[in-house]
Amino acid sequence: MLLGYAAIGAGAVSMIGLHVAAGLDPLHTVISEYAFEPDGWLLPTSLTLFAVGATAFAVLLARRGEDRKAALLVGVWGLCMLLVGAFPTDRPGVPLSMSGGIHRYAAFAAFLAMPIAGLILARRHEGRPYARAVKALSLASLGVLVLVVVPYAVRMLGLEPAGVPTGAIQRLVVVSEVAVLAMLGLVLGSGPVRGRGRPVPAAGGAAGGAVAGRRGAPARADGLRRHGRSQDWGTAGAAGTLGTAPRPRRDASRDDRHAVPQQRTGAFGDDDRHAVRVEELV
Repeated sequence: MLLGYAAIGAGAVSMIGLHVAAGLDPLHTVISEYAFEPDGWLLPTSLTLFAVGATAFAVLLARRGEDRKAALLVGVWGLCMLLVGAFPTDRPGVPLSMSGGIHRYAAFAAFLAMPIAGLILARRHEGRPYARAVKALSLASLGVLVLVVVPYAVRMLGLEPAGVPTGAIQRLVVVSEVAVLAMLGLVLGSGPVRGRGRPVPAAGGAAGGAVAGRRGAPARADGLRRHGRSQDWGTAGAAGTLGTAPRPRRDASRDDRHAVPQQRTGAFGDDDRHAVRVEELV
């Protein structure tokens, strides 16, 4: 993340230095035309540094997992910045060349990719302090982009727009998009996004089984009492599993009630030999 911020900062310094050194009218001169000035090498240098910063942030976003779409768009923005710097535009009044075409359409793709990435991140991180700022900057960039496209559309019709501050509008787009790129650091520093809802464990799980067992216990106890079975659920369950009916336990009170009292016939323990034993009732 530090690499990304360092690259963005160095790119911004290079861009400001180019404007100061060139001394052109920033209201009506587009940024691409600064490449024809003696210090024009600062333009591709600045754009390359922006591309490095965007690539660093895109890699970190991709590693996060949940921001892959935004990471792809930020990576596209960085690639387009490299193309814009590598293929200069045409001089004013010269027909569109291949280099000028690559420069123009790569810039348009970059101007479109970054706001969409910002809107995706703002929606994913909704409710966090920086989300509204990212959304506002992204929407503003899209709105200004429309104003940038209009003069080019008018020129394609053979007309020359008069009084339109093309340079100022283009700079507003660049500043807003670089600001969105810089705010990606806040996204990376906030940690992964927690899911809005977590799946609830099924009733068949460990917790669900325990709850179901507690709820069904009274019903099973009533059924066992109605059928004269033992209340020992473990024994009943094991017998049911083997397919045999559980044997009822002997009632000690019944055995004692029907037993014949033992009679003593002598002092030497004859009663133990002649005691009447009552068989257990089943």
